Amino acid sequence: MEAELRIIDQSDWVTIVIFLSILLMVIAKQLFQSRFFNFIILPFNNKYIALYSKKDKMLHGFHIMFTGFQLLNTALYIYIVYDVLLGHQSTSGLLEYGLILGILILFILCKVFLQLANGFVFNNVKTIADFIYKKHTYLNYSGMVMLVSNISLTYIFKGSEPIVFLSLFLILLINIIGFITILKYHQKLISAYFFYFILYLCALEIAPLIFIANYLKF
Repeated sequence: MEAELRIIDQSDWVTIVIFLSILLMVIAKQLFQSRFFNFIILPFNNKYIALYSKKDKMLHGFHIMFTGFQLLNTALYIYIVYDVLLGHQSTSGLLEYGLILGILILFILCKVFLQLANGFVFNNVKTIADFIYKKHTYLNYSGMVMLVSNISLTYIFKGSEPIVFLSLFLILLINIIGFITILKYHQKLISAYFFYFILYLCALEIAPLIFIANYLKF
């Protein structure tokens, strides 16, 4: 009996990642149905933000599961988009995906820590925590766009740049809507501390994005 070389398609591990992310979303839906259906209409109605901006919101099971869902899809989305736009091909896709996921988690943890530290210094931890929660809620929502894009770019429209640009547009749109909504919630505080808000925006929101863009060289 002769040994045969088995070629493992890259989509094997991608399928597992997508399955795990969908599993997290399904569990979140089953455990918190009312919260899930309010979450689904988030960009069109801020009812979710109004209802669930309460104590320990960052540690709520629904938020944690959707953060995991978003992280899995964001890392995969970065990997796929990098491949599509730059023609990057790798024989160790899973290893690269794991590296992207690890860096992404570390980046978010460091950013949240710095934001909370900033809140502690200026004695407004509660406000900063609320800001972080709302911002991450919209980011988690954009994870669903990334999921659809990941599925499309892996199985249906492989290497499709229009799909990439459309998904990027939707992700930016969702997070811009979220940012504007958050600013409306805190407009009085921002007006009172406008200079500190600009410093916060430049140091902890814009600068990291510029750093990432330069590193990826898009």
